[in-house]
Amino acid sequence: MAGSHTYASDVAFTPTVKAIQARKGSRQAYARSEERGWNQDITPDLAAFIAAQTSVFFATANGEGQPYIQHRGGPAGFLHVLDHRTIGFADFSGNRQFISQGNLADNGKAFLFLIDYMMRQRIKIWGEARVIENDPELLTRLMPPDYKARPEQAILFTVSTWDANCPQHIPQRFDAADVAAILGERDKRIAVLEAEIARLRAGTPG
Repeated sequence: MAGSHTYASDVAFTPTVKAIQARKGSRQAYARSEERGWNQDITPDLAAFIAAQTSVFFATANGEGQPYIQHRGGPAGFLHVLDHRTIGFADFSGNRQFISQGNLADNGKAFLFLIDYMMRQRIKIWGEARVIENDPELLTRLMPPDYKARPEQAILFTVSTWDANCPQHIPQRFDAADVAAILGERDKRIAVLEAEIARLRAGTPG
């Protein structure tokens, strides 16, 4: 188990959290879940979920505990599973505030939140992250092919544990590109049917 934690889930279920769960009646259910154990390794199913994502929320906190959440996006596959405990991605050049990098310099603990609105799935991943500068070989490995962005540096995230949430309250949304593809196929089918109708009306043999 990571650190001095009895359970992997202790990274989230601190003594204070457990006391609140006990007071509000959910401790027994969560005690059973922590005894079953949260995953600490990246399973094949999780790896496939990560590979399909085009968006991730990356949370860090500074030395004083002030949290910060940064969105990172790219084409499917921009998040790379490098081994059973490591996720890597190219950190593209943006507004150059470097808040996440500064936070990680003071506090390596980090968190990834992934959500698939179409499938109404969300994954929470606890761990530690570090920024890798001046490693062109790693950046080449992490950079999505033909993607129009400039990589600033690389970020490697070491997984401590992860958990999946139920779909409750997740609005179902669809990616614009997926919707456009479906509508394009529909329009092609409509055009074929309209041509067939016109042929039948004209009495033209098929």
